[in-house]
Amino acid sequence: MSTDRLNEEQIKQATDFHGHWCPGLAIGIRASEWALKEMGKSPDEEIVAVVETDMCGVDAIQYLTGCTFGKGNLIHRDYGKNAFTFYRRRDGKAARLVLRPNIYGDAGPLMRKLHRKMQAEGLSEEEEKTWKETRGAISRRIMESDVAEVFEFKSPGSPVPKKARILAGLTCESCGEPVMETRTRRFNDQVLCIPCFETLEKR
Repeated sequence: MSTDRLNEEQIKQATDFHGHWCPGLAIGIRASEWALKEMGKSPDEEIVAVVETDMCGVDAIQYLTGCTFGKGNLIHRDYGKNAFTFYRRRDGKAARLVLRPNIYGDAGPLMRKLHRKMQAEGLSEEEEKTWKETRGAISRRIMESDVAEVFEFKSPGSPVPKKARILAGLTCESCGEPVMETRTRRFNDQVLCIPCFETLEKR
């Protein structure tokens, strides 16, 4: 990347990949911009992203940085935080980007209030309009702010993850489906997949 910012076509492509435009996607785009500028796009497993949420922004990270679940260089840790750690294997460069809570500005409390009401009982036509306008305003704030205003930069709490391993597959002795060896469980001397193990364990 020769500049700090993605161009309109890249942003459009990331939005098309995700399916809609929203503040969460904007967060992932800004994290990706930093990673592309500081570390480059990932050839194979050179760049690793560890994401602490499964929110919309992870789609932007997958699409833009080349870090994907399938290659094993996108790792999800279910902490419920808008935090993204990037590692570059060849030189050990790494940083953890944590969303600043004040980036939503004054619109944050209103968005959260409307979101809770939408989940509980739905929004009126006027509230729906306000909801869309508020999300749009927050998205613009995220995209227009300096990246240091969007994220706090911290040192990662752990070393770069090991490269993905190709592991042996076994057959579950209950359902007969193939399963990765490291995800099997033993029950009454049977090799079981996790769903079959959990079903038998509950009986």
